[in-house]
Amino acid sequence: MDLYGRSLLKESDLTPEEFLYLVELASRCRSEKRIGFLRHRLAGRSIALIFEKTSTRTRSAFEVAAHDEGGHVTYLGPDDSQLGRKESIADTARVLGRMFDGIEYRGYAQEDVETLARCSGVPVWNGLTDSWHPTQMLADILTMRDHAGKPLSEVCYCYLGDGRNNTANSLLATGALLGLDVRICAPAALQPSAAVRDIAAALARRSGARLTVTDDVGPAVRGADFVYTDVWLSMGEPPDKWDERINLLLPYQVNAAVLAATGNVNVKFMHCLPALHDRRTEIGQQIYAKRGIEGLEVTDEVFESAASIVFDQAENRMHTIKATMVATIPPIGLER
Repeated sequence: MDLYGRSLLKESDLTPEEFLYLVELASRCRSEKRIGFLRHRLAGRSIALIFEKTSTRTRSAFEVAAHDEGGHVTYLGPDDSQLGRKESIADTARVLGRMFDGIEYRGYAQEDVETLARCSGVPVWNGLTDSWHPTQMLADILTMRDHAGKPLSEVCYCYLGDGRNNTANSLLATGALLGLDVRICAPAALQPSAAVRDIAAALARRSGARLTVTDDVGPAVRGADFVYTDVWLSMGEPPDKWDERINLLLPYQVNAAVLAATGNVNVKFMHCLPALHDRRTEIGQQIYAKRGIEGLEVTDEVFESAASIVFDQAENRMHTIKATMVATIPPIGLER
C-alpha cells in the first residue's frame, strides 16, 4: 500500500484498510526489532520533532524508531523555536519543509498541525493535539489485536472517565472507522462533543460499528474485552479544576469491581499513560494530602494486576510510530 507523502493528522485521514495496514506493518517492525534485524529504511532522512507539550512515550518512540531505521531527528521543545511567537505556523512549516523529510507535532490546537501539513510539503504526524491522538490509536489497536484472542471486528472496548479529551475522541472515531463495539462512559458534562459524535456516526454508518455514549457504568462495561481510562485533568488544564473533576469522575474510576462488572474473566485494562494510580508522584501526593484518595482514574490494584497491558501499549507506540514514518517517507531515490 502506497502512503508515501501522506500525513497522519487524525484517524479519519485513513481508510480502514490503510489503518490496519499500518498496524500490520508495525507488527512486522516489532518482530524485526526483537531479532535485531534493522533495515534502515529512513537512512539519509531527517525528522523534526516539535513538542509544545512535554512527553515521555511520544518523544522516546519517535527518536528510537527513527534511529532504528537510520534516520536523524532534531528535537524542538517549547522554547526551542519561534513557532507561533515571532514566526507564524505557516512560515515555520515552509522553513522546516525545506530542511526536513517529515515533521512530528505534539501540541494544543488541531489547526496548528493541519497548517504544518498544508504548508510544509512533507509528511506531518500528529503526536497529540487537544482534539485527536492518532499515533496512540495505532498502538492501541495493535495491542488489542495482540490480546483479544478473537478477530478484531468482534472486539468491544469501553472507555471510562473524561469523555471529551483527545484520547476519548480518538477511541470513538477509531472504533467507528474499524467497525468495533465502542462505549464511552462519562458523566453528562464530560461526554464527547456533538461534532465528535457526528464524525464517529458517519464513520460507523460505513463500517457497521456499534457506538454507545452513556453515563451508566454497569451496562457500559458489560461484556467488554478492554476497559480503558486516562487522566482526569489533561495537560494545559488548570490545577484548580482537580476537585471539581474528582467529584465528577470518582464513580468512573477503574477498580476491581468495574473489571468484575464486565463479566469477562479475560478482560484487559488499558491506559495511554502516565497514570495516577498511587501516591508516588507529586500530583498523587498532593491529592492524597487533600482528599485522602490513593489512586484516581485507576486503582493501583488494577494497574498492577495481570489484567493490565499498559506497558505493552507503551512499547507499541514505538513500533506503530516507526511504521507510520516508514510508510509515509519514501526511501531516497523514490521521491515524487
